[in-house]
Amino acid sequence: MIKVLIADDQMMVREGFSVLLGAMPDIEVVGEAVNGIEAVARVRELRPDVVLMDIRMPELNGIEATREIVAADAGARVLVLTTFDLDEYVYQALRAGASGFLLKDASARQLADGVRVVASGEALLAPSVTRRLITEFAKLSEIPKLPAVQNPQAYGELTDRETEVLVLIAQGLSNAEIAERLVVAESTIKTHVSRVLVKLGLRDRTQAAVFAYEARLVTPG
Repeated sequence: MIKVLIADDQMMVREGFSVLLGAMPDIEVVGEAVNGIEAVARVRELRPDVVLMDIRMPELNGIEATREIVAADAGARVLVLTTFDLDEYVYQALRAGASGFLLKDASARQLADGVRVVASGEALLAPSVTRRLITEFAKLSEIPKLPAVQNPQAYGELTDRETEVLVLIAQGLSNAEIAERLVVAESTIKTHVSRVLVKLGLRDRTQAAVFAYEARLVTPG
């Protein structure tokens, strides 16, 4: 069973998502939180696999809550919830360590599939929306870039194949899709992804995608 914590300051949202996910045979909603502080505390207490995290909450917003959860290395993956796709706060949440995002008007199937994808360790990156989101806000000078982007030496340690894999990650391709594109085994791609993350000091595929855009390895398409 995939254990899910729902963090949102709106009761109707929490109850609606709880009902939708509770109907899934492989997903269990283990708790709810009404703000970021409670979300962080409940992650420590309940040890969920996935946190559905609203961004705009009182006391501690979803960005800071995500950062604390990721820093605590509790094993929980954060799936950000937002009401619209071009949201600068979503971009900041992805950089803080969120594994992806979903619009609040997502269908029951999209919600459940999103939880499963994130729980499996993949990033939930809808290529069209994420590409537009990241390229829109990566150019904002007031937002500091990821530390790895500020360290050209780290980027230079990637092999040509690892760089190629990084670009394909940023384009929203899964490991299986990258393997098919490069005509290699999926296990080989997993190894390349792991090496990219280690060399760049990044947490997951989502931050790898952000890095690729900030380093201008991928341009708006």
